[in-house]
Amino acid sequence: MSLRVALFDYGAGNLHSLGKALEGAGARVRVTSDWNEALSLDALVLPGVGAFGQAARALPEDRRRVRDALGAGLACLGICLGMQLLFEESDESVGRGIGLIPGRVERLPTRTVPQMGWNDVDMGDDPVFQGLDTLVAYYANSYVCRPADAGCVIATSEVEDVRFVAGVRAGRTWGLQFHPEKSSLAGRTIIANWVRLAREAAP
Repeated sequence: MSLRVALFDYGAGNLHSLGKALEGAGARVRVTSDWNEALSLDALVLPGVGAFGQAARALPEDRRRVRDALGAGLACLGICLGMQLLFEESDESVGRGIGLIPGRVERLPTRTVPQMGWNDVDMGDDPVFQGLDTLVAYYANSYVCRPADAGCVIATSEVEDVRFVAGVRAGRTWGLQFHPEKSSLAGRTIIANWVRLAREAAP
């Protein structure tokens, strides 16, 4: 079965590389800014493009529509900003996230912001990392997620002696603070794993 993936467009930038990575993993990608369409497909990807406030304005006025769909098992992958949108609010700008995961997004408390480039990722035991013994991933972020409950954390990284959340999972929703589509073979492996997991969850 070919997985139909909604790649949501906040109206903020180029989604080409992520779309190509998903297609390379066997997904049929539909770029959309229509939530009716996005929630009607087999899986949803929230990309890492733009600022929290602008992206939050692209969410439905009633966030429960998205939250309920994810809670009911719609597979989702949130990348960088997309992961942050899974939370309730952000220090970056005014706006409400989806609120699937309790917690907030805070500025990375390091001397150098943003964090740009490659960093080690300490992976937990989650099937999205299947086949990887080690992971070095590409980051471009100034903000990090602070979940209220650490039980959702599946990966961490460290920069300037500050450890932060690199990955979360809630049911069939995964969030990654790094960019797998820019993280070479290891990143493509993660995307392929997610497409497989999403296909298994699709009705």
